[in-house]
Amino acid sequence: MPLSGLSIEALGDRVVVKDGARRWQAESGQYVLDFEGDPSVGSLAVIQRGEPPAADGEAWFERACDLERRDPDAAREIYERVLRVDPAHAGAHVNLGRLLHEKGRFADAERAYRRALLACGSEPLLHFNLGVLLEDMGRKSGAMDAYERALGEDPRFADCHYNLALLCEDLDKPAKAIRHMAQYRRLVER
Repeated sequence: MPLSGLSIEALGDRVVVKDGARRWQAESGQYVLDFEGDPSVGSLAVIQRGEPPAADGEAWFERACDLERRDPDAAREIYERVLRVDPAHAGAHVNLGRLLHEKGRFADAERAYRRALLACGSEPLLHFNLGVLLEDMGRKSGAMDAYERALGEDPRFADCHYNLALLCEDLDKPAKAIRHMAQYRRLVER
């Protein structure tokens, strides 16, 4: 291997060479294993590296959450994997739909949210996100319906009251706009 493929680090008072996932002591060539804990007090655990087990949807979900900022496409693929393992994982549905929406894939995002509502039941955040998407698509009456469904599930959903107030104002429904804005203010002042 060329030297450019190696890295050197300090590990305690030793020099360790890294080649990808492998690490060894520079002086002896002895491999260094990843352990966690303090052997002097009797606690020692191997740190598992690599991918979580295929059936561990929650571990995959956490991995996707960590990846979102760096690599949203990889995160989206992992959310899809989570949903193959756990079709009713509401968090994976929410995040998948949001990533598709942010990418401008509106039709895919709508399908994702509607599939999520079938799989998870009437989750307020799914209705809310669907409302935001529909509003961005110019489908204001559908957005209003989605926001109202979200509030039917969670009447204390402040952001939903806010969005609905602005939408009602835009649709020339001033009484509803005032009512939802007042409710929004009551909720955020608490």
